[in-house]
Amino acid sequence: MKKIPFLINPAHAGFPSPAQDFTELPLDLNKYLVKHPAATFLVRVSGDSMVGAGIHSGDILIVDRALSVVSGNIIVAILMGEFTIKYYRQKKDSVILSSANNNYEDIHVTPEMDFEIWGIVTCVLHKV
Repeated sequence: MKKIPFLINPAHAGFPSPAQDFTELPLDLNKYLVKHPAATFLVRVSGDSMVGAGIHSGDILIVDRALSVVSGNIIVAILMGEFTIKYYRQKKDSVILSSANNNYEDIHVTPEMDFEIWGIVTCVLHKV
């Protein structure tokens, strides 16, 4: 990937600050966004179950398979043969998959269910 110029001085989203000279440095987005290249993949989102987490249909997720999952992570998993994106919640000996949209109920993963975690979402890319 071509390195993109990166302005060192931040752009203020609140009250504007006085203009300053700016310096450009190259920024390699692969190095900035991907910690484990061999274990990272991208996936496009379909659906609205994670809108409360800022994840919208059409967004692209960066997913890292090398990270260990902990309760509260947003994961990409296969559940009953289909990909899903949910919050992972570990409660004692049970796993609960939660949406970030009140229109969807929690999924309580049982041993009978085909369930496999594919990775942890580390970044959401979407156009404004």
